[in-house]
Order: sequence, then C-alpha cells, then structure tokens
Amino acid sequence: MPAAAAEAIGLSGVEIAFRLAGGGRFEAVAPTDLSVREGEFVAVVGPTGCGKSTLLNAAAGLLKPTAGSVRIFGEELSGLNAQAGYLFQQDSLMPWKTVIDNVSIPLTIAGTPRREAHERAREWLARVGLSAFADRYPHMLSGGQRKRVGLAQVLIRNPHILLMDEPFGPLDAQTRVIMGGLLLDLWSAERKAVMFVTHDLEEAIALSDRVVIMSAGPRARIIGDYEIPIARPREIADVRLDPLFHDIHREIWNALKEEVVKGYRQTNGLSA
Repeated sequence: MPAAAAEAIGLSGVEIAFRLAGGGRFEAVAPTDLSVREGEFVAVVGPTGCGKSTLLNAAAGLLKPTAGSVRIFGEELSGLNAQAGYLFQQDSLMPWKTVIDNVSIPLTIAGTPRREAHERAREWLARVGLSAFADRYPHMLSGGQRKRVGLAQVLIRNPHILLMDEPFGPLDAQTRVIMGGLLLDLWSAERKAVMFVTHDLEEAIALSDRVVIMSAGPRARIIGDYEIPIARPREIADVRLDPLFHDIHREIWNALKEEVVKGYRQTNGLSA
C-alpha cells in the first residue's frame, strides 16, 4: 500500500459504552485507535462479543461513540456515513421484490428513473454472475446467490468505503471461498477501502492487506495489527496452501487464541 494513500476511516480514542436496563453501564470498547487507508482491505478479528461489529457500526455512523472521534476522509463523522456501503451478515433483501428491483433500490431511492436504475442493475448482476436471475425473487435463490445480490445492491451506488459485518458467515465453507474470490475480484477493480469483520482468521488473512485483532471484552481493545505480505492478485482457494500463509496464521493465532478462550468462557458463563 503506497505511503501516500489517504486515510479513509480514522478512529481516534473511540470508546463505546452502553447503559444497562437495570442501571449501570457496560463498557464494550476501551479507547481505540484504528486507521484504514484509501484502497486498503482491513479485516478485524476477535472473540465473540468483543466489539468488532460495534466498531464497524461506529464507522457507519449507526452509533455515536461515548468518547473519541470518527473521521471519514479527514472529516469528522456526524450522522450516517454517506460515503460507505454496509453489507450485513443477514440478508437485507425485500422478499416481495425481484432480484433486479432489489439491486435497483439504492438508485430508485435517490431518484434515478426506473429504466436507468434497471439498466445499471443489469450491469451489476452480470458482474456478480446473476444475469439470468434478474426476474426471480429472493426465496428462489441459494444463500450464495442472495449474497451476490446483496453485494451488487451495495456496490451499485459506488460507495468509497465498504463496511462488511460477517457477510459470508451463514454460508457453507465452499460457498464462502467462492464469495471471497468474487469479493476480491470486484474489490481489485476499484480498490475501495474495506473494513471487514469476521470470526474466521483464515478468511481474514486470505482477503486482506492487514489483520487487526481485538481482545475479549468487556473493554475490548486492539492487541495486534499485522501486515499481510502475500502478493496480489490472490486465488482464495490456492493462497491457503502457501507456506507463507501458514506462517502468518500461526503468528496471529498465537496472539489471538488466549482471547478466544476468554471470550468463550465469558459467553458461556464459565469461570476464568
């Protein structure tokens, strides 16, 4: 990544706490700094409940930090992040709309005429390999196909930043590999800034330029930031066979595994 690349996302001293229903306060994320440069693919990995998605929501403007600031291309974020597209873990497709109408939604909401919106949607459906499925409804698609529709729906309005929260989590292992390859192909064409949350360390290494790891909560914090020196372009199915991949995985896992155990114990009510 060129040193001159601009900062797309900047979290400075971001602290996030929630009020509890019975009184008191839960401190989810301790003061945290994180930077994602323009054109950079950053994966955030950590135990269940450590605040990965919470940080992503702060970058999206879906929640306001208790302290600290969020900058988007150097401007402090106030309200929703209009520069970003957000792909959630769960499908956000409208079941009563066809595939082409679902992909067109961001454009029609913005006032684009329906015919033009459909023309652009067909272009994106071709890019994600679903040209023949334009007139189908979401229930007629496989899980992987619905994720492709979701990708097209997010990318059609050309956001400068992609925020992705376990987007391939519900898919089987083979489909995840296929979707990861598709994502890299689409990303490589335009090199948007990506903040990608996942539990899957192998997926994180295979996709990203950097892997950031978080500690178990409460007061989760970043405990590691690793550059991934594997050359691009990458074939997701093949990169995992590279000895360098295994060396990187071993190094990051050694830093992460204790936090995963802590997170598991906390989630299941076990003593430390």
